[in-house]
Amino acid sequence: MNYQIELRHLLYFKVLAEELHFRKAAERLFIAQPGLSRQIKQLEESYGVILFERSKRNVQMTEAGQYLFTEVKEMFRHLDQIETQLRSFANGKICTLKLGFIGSAVQTILPQLLVNLKREQPDIELSLHELANETQLDLIQKKELDLGFVRLSEAPTGLSSLPIYTEHFSLVLPNDHPLLRQQTLAFETLKDEPFILFSKNYSHSYYDLVMSIFSDHQFTPKVTLRTVNALTIFNMVAQGLGVAIVPSSLKNGYHIDVTFLELNTLPQRTTLSLVWNVENRNPGIPLVVNIITSQDRSAVDYK
Repeated sequence: MNYQIELRHLLYFKVLAEELHFRKAAERLFIAQPGLSRQIKQLEESYGVILFERSKRNVQMTEAGQYLFTEVKEMFRHLDQIETQLRSFANGKICTLKLGFIGSAVQTILPQLLVNLKREQPDIELSLHELANETQLDLIQKKELDLGFVRLSEAPTGLSSLPIYTEHFSLVLPNDHPLLRQQTLAFETLKDEPFILFSKNYSHSYYDLVMSIFSDHQFTPKVTLRTVNALTIFNMVAQGLGVAIVPSSLKNGYHIDVTFLELNTLPQRTTLSLVWNVENRNPGIPLVVNIITSQDRSAVDYK
């Protein structure tokens, strides 16, 4: 029998795929269990495939069921985005944008972007989220985040990136560190120092870039602490627990008793980029890209 598939069939399938339990799925949907079974059977007969393997003890998705589950999740995510955008239009807003960022973006490009964005589109609704690089990339790929300010060597497949500015690194020392009494600093003299660094979870490519600095000077750092938070790094350095290497822009905006020594003779540079999903049709994305492209970034360019 050929049934006409309706949105409810796919919703019932999605909930059952999440629960893998007919009674629990029926309770979530506020329908009777036989009714849920009937809807799933109609869906299977319409598509001509078995979506679930059923036994007395458990329910498992077939390969076809797993494929449909992936597609249905994306479909409902897109429907949610449509509803969000339509509600924005109904409230007089051009769109709603979810924007992720790392701490150094706040010290550089982000404040001016927000000013320019609000000037050009006063009714745009913004949601800001400070997140680690890898978290941002994951959410952007899932289209749960529209834009992200991240540090990476190249954009993953399916994502577009716009390099914003490139900068060198700085060494962070306690204010009373003996090295500050030297007129020049040879990087090799740091081989016995304990280091506090951004963890690999902050950004894999950024972490590898920093480690290449030590490799160039033929020693492996003694890392005592890894974190994704710049303020934590600076506080630990101020307490004398180690020294750190960070992007130079992070010396702005923090009032911590530490000293920054710019490592501008090193060849390594780190780039802050704007990243977005090429399949994300949020109308606010090209607006932000255009603003940043035309925005004067010379004040924060450390090339």
